[in-house]
Amino acid sequence: MSRPARQQDYDVIVVGAGPAGCAAAAALAQAGPGLSVLVVDRADFPRDKPCGDGIAHEVTEVLSELEFDVERVFAGAVTVDELALRSPTGVRVRRRMRHQVHVAPRQIFDARLVQEVRRRGIEVRRHPVRAVDVAADGVRLDSLRARVVIGADGAESVVRRGSARPRPGRVALAIRGYAPELPELAGCQFITMTDQHWPAYAWSFPIGDGQANVGYGELLGRRPLSRSDLLTRLHELLPGLQPPSGLRAHRLPLSSGRPPIPDGPVLLAGDAQSMINPFTGEGIFYAVLSGALAGRAAAQALTSGGDAGRLYRAATHRRLGRHLRHTSALARLGGWTALIDAGLRAGREDQRAFDDLVSFGLADGLLTPRLLSRLRFRG
Repeated sequence: MSRPARQQDYDVIVVGAGPAGCAAAAALAQAGPGLSVLVVDRADFPRDKPCGDGIAHEVTEVLSELEFDVERVFAGAVTVDELALRSPTGVRVRRRMRHQVHVAPRQIFDARLVQEVRRRGIEVRRHPVRAVDVAADGVRLDSLRARVVIGADGAESVVRRGSARPRPGRVALAIRGYAPELPELAGCQFITMTDQHWPAYAWSFPIGDGQANVGYGELLGRRPLSRSDLLTRLHELLPGLQPPSGLRAHRLPLSSGRPPIPDGPVLLAGDAQSMINPFTGEGIFYAVLSGALAGRAAAQALTSGGDAGRLYRAATHRRLGRHLRHTSALARLGGWTALIDAGLRAGREDQRAFDDLVSFGLADGLLTPRLLSRLRFRG
């Protein structure tokens, strides 16, 4: 007869060692250096994860604030400074971005973040969490226990389900693979939308050596989407594309349907908290930022007092509240494709408006007066 596993206690356990979890661990090391922290993940690293692989400049800013060695993290990654967009009805714009972006396969990027966390003396352990029990004396995860738990374990978060959190309200389904770049898109990030299954879009992001990360995503509705549906629509939006390899599908819980952040010792970050931009599918910026905010809130609660959930909610509101209100408001109007057309026309005519669009879709930008005035007159 086997003995039950001995309980191990920590101040904070971070579930998930992707960008959100690594950012949370780094923030804990900064804000609460005396705290005992454990990071667990169901996978070993390096491991692949379906994603567009595009990493905005603002991600590097957050990682730098968290004292990651960004040169080491992005060594060998492709840098891109040009972005092309196509609206649902065919309006096009192609311009240089204000800041270069990196395109780094997640198999490499995530593993390097884990290495950075381990270099700080934080343990990262393979452990698939199966049970979550929120009790008066802390949060139990199988044979582990912590005063605070940060769930950064993705769209199908075990921590979210185990803490009785609601499911995301708006979810897209996407498929991603790798294929030779289309000649006309060489060296350029490209996002193309369609009004046939709106809101839906395809992308092509160069990863070097003439290859591109390509994919297609669509908001889930009443009808189920099959792998064949996703691939057919990908090829319709990227005509001439060779059959992609390494295809993987994934769910995208959109920020416009995110659940509220409650009080308590369980915090969710990244995809687990439905932090995906509803227009571009970008999630890495939200992941590292929300992970950092969660880590700081947990450290403050444990070292200075207060409720971790309340502190995290307040910090998220301060840092992202206006941006998330803007994206949610526009998402509610997303069926009116004239808005998207007008925005791309404004970006085509004015570099500053284009920069506003990029910041809105890839980071924490707002619907600026400059952009709104053009939407009003063009829409």
